[in-house]
Amino acid sequence: MINIETLIQRSQQTKHGFLDLQKAADEAVEGLPEDQCILLAKQLFSNNIYQARSLATFIFGRLAANSEECFNFLKHQVSEDVDWRVQEILAKAFDRFCLDNGYENSLAVIDDWLVDSYANIRLAVTEGLRIWTGRPYFRENPEEAIQRLSQLRADRSEYVRKSVGNAIRDISKKHPELVRCELQRWDPSDKKAAQTYKLANKFILYSSED
Repeated sequence: MINIETLIQRSQQTKHGFLDLQKAADEAVEGLPEDQCILLAKQLFSNNIYQARSLATFIFGRLAANSEECFNFLKHQVSEDVDWRVQEILAKAFDRFCLDNGYENSLAVIDDWLVDSYANIRLAVTEGLRIWTGRPYFRENPEEAIQRLSQLRADRSEYVRKSVGNAIRDISKKHPELVRCELQRWDPSDKKAAQTYKLANKFILYSSED
């Protein structure tokens, strides 16, 4: 029998990182029917303690590939949480969805979230799939990861632009030529894109100076 207060107390012990929250979520739902898992997650998410809501988000992420209700809760409820730490877990939950669903099978969902009007949803993808080319499908198709990220180079959200720049920078470690060719297509006069470019070009710039 799960004691929700005990779970909340355990979650509060996490001040940095997320591994114990993830472990607690896995342990909490082990052997539970889906409907009880969803009820538990909703109860946790209604709590004013951000760690409890983060724990709930991990649970929703575990179930999202097989539960439209959980997937929609992530997209429409968790994305509106005001705590940035919960948004970090949303990114991990989205990645868990893609893992369970299959990254190639999730391309349409990835593309849909990348063009969503809400910045937290776009950010969940750009952050959640990092390092993009370490993920199945994108490992074999790095140019597709670069193209998808590049669409957001001039995003209206500075947080998203930073995430995009850092994600492309990550990819450039193993695929410098692909990234270099993509960056050459960008408009240097676009101030927003220029911020992303500065981050994305970091390792390429250093390697060219060596």
